[in-house]
Amino acid sequence: MSRFFSDKYSLLTPYTPGEQPQQMKYVKLNTNESPFPPSEKALDYAAANTRPLNLYSDPECAGLNRLLAEAYGLSPDEVITTNGSDEILNFAFMAFCDANTPAVFPDITYGFYPVFAALNGLPYREIPLKEDFSVAPADYYGAKATVFIANPNAPTGIALTRGEIEGIIKANADNVVVVDEAYVDFGGESCIPLIHKYKNLLVTQTFSKSRSLAGARLGYGIACRELIGDLNTIRYSTNPYNINSMTMATGIGVLLDKPYFDANCGKIIENRAYTVSRLRELGFEVLPSSANFVFARTPKMEGGELYRRLKDKGILVRHFDKTRISDFNRITIGTAEQMDILIDALKMLLEV
Repeated sequence: MSRFFSDKYSLLTPYTPGEQPQQMKYVKLNTNESPFPPSEKALDYAAANTRPLNLYSDPECAGLNRLLAEAYGLSPDEVITTNGSDEILNFAFMAFCDANTPAVFPDITYGFYPVFAALNGLPYREIPLKEDFSVAPADYYGAKATVFIANPNAPTGIALTRGEIEGIIKANADNVVVVDEAYVDFGGESCIPLIHKYKNLLVTQTFSKSRSLAGARLGYGIACRELIGDLNTIRYSTNPYNINSMTMATGIGVLLDKPYFDANCGKIIENRAYTVSRLRELGFEVLPSSANFVFARTPKMEGGELYRRLKDKGILVRHFDKTRISDFNRITIGTAEQMDILIDALKMLLEV
């Protein structure tokens, strides 16, 4: 770093994104992207909005927010759209945490949470997952902190029920509970129906996974209008034009093509069940997943070595160095053909 870099960031360890190699073509099962392209309707809407790019995008995201609100039976002022769900998560750290209100989240979860806390100079606590890698809801009761729960969790894929999340919300009435539902469409139970019951609940979701728009960068949050007002104060103080016109239009096209969305989610769920079955046949331990990925380990090979040897064969999965999970690899669920390529490679590597 340069000598001009502020001391307040000198100890910052940035988030490490999944590999996006450009040099060779991989079977890419490492970043939880959808293997399916956006729908034709979504692409048509994007193309129709290439002409007015000389003008700023709508800072209110009115058309997109209206459709999102309609999809959930909400008012548009209970919705905020952002540049990926990462942006709204950062906004939540900024808006609802400070020196007197720390953040709290699991010790094994989405790697951006500690980064956002450190970036904003916020205190935080990490609560260990249970022995089976699940979140213990009672560990968050009376946290006296802003609670961040990824549900289903990443990288484990394990989900809490809506009732279990509701217990956390009720037990933290004086603090905001942020439920990060990036993977909820693959078998989780959304907490969006609870936002009218609890004024301290913020639910975040994304178009990146189930809606095939990882490259477009579009996320959203749903909460009571007061919390959304807080988040918009942060948004308008940083970048009111945070959603570009083409992404906004593409998101509208996605929402207008629900059958395509439903069909793709169904295929992913089907391919996940198939993959879990085949991995277990090969002797893998696979954690129960409600996401578009599985978290698996084998006693026959250390996790880092398996990741490297698969990469040598042109297959990318995600490995984490954290001690407790270093024997695991996170495997994105792709097409049926991609999963068969993975299974065949594993059979060769493990000699089974």
